[in-house]
Amino acid sequence: QVQLVESGGGVVQPGGSLRLSCAASGSFLRIYTMGWYRQAPGNQRELVASITSSGSTNIADSVKGRFTISRDNAKGTVYLQMNSLKPEDTAVYYCKADIAMQNIPRPYWGQGTQVTVSS
Repeated sequence: QVQLVESGGGVVQPGGSLRLSCAASGSFLRIYTMGWYRQAPGNQRELVASITSSGSTNIADSVKGRFTISRDNAKGTVYLQMNSLKPEDTAVYYCKADIAMQNIPRPYWGQGTQVTVSS
């Protein structure tokens, strides 16, 4: 079984920083694209940032210049460094990874971690 375990959420004041981590565990062949999504109350889940296995990134315009995504392929881990946080960044953040058990990758999701930006 493959699991994605997230950590690093919490409460921070506006302008502060947080670093989210997501580690894949279990038996699998390969991890393809990894990414972070978020969902605020009443809103749809949206892409925040994604990164391919070769390091190409896609960053949402709303967080560009403030958030950075990176990954450690050897550890099967993806990170989201969030700086200059704003109240509108408050949401549950979910990790997603396309993982192949054998040949065909399928999406896996983490359980979500709450990020609250408030003074």
